[in-house]
Amino acid sequence: MEVKINTKSGELTDAVKETIESKVSKLPRFFERTTAIQVIADLEHEPKVEIILSAEGSSDFFASDVGANVIAALDTTIAKMEQQLRKHKEKITQHRDRH
Repeated sequence: MEVKINTKSGELTDAVKETIESKVSKLPRFFERTTAIQVIADLEHEPKVEIILSAEGSSDFFASDVGANVIAALDTTIAKMEQQLRKHKEKITQHRDRH
């Protein structure tokens, strides 16, 4: 799985990048078919974090949120992404149970 971290209007420190990568790398446990994760941090006004998760056999998942700082925005965005992945996995699993 590939993790890309991009920034708009500023730079992130190496410590923040490592924190982002460690938190985002836990997302595949919610959906095993994850192939790539892209994190975009916009630092212009309020820090905004967007996560785009590519998965095999389904369309991309997208979540974004703003926060007081990048890590706070990241945490809420990850929670949104986890919810999407849980819902998608549940939908797939329930579909199998019907037959």
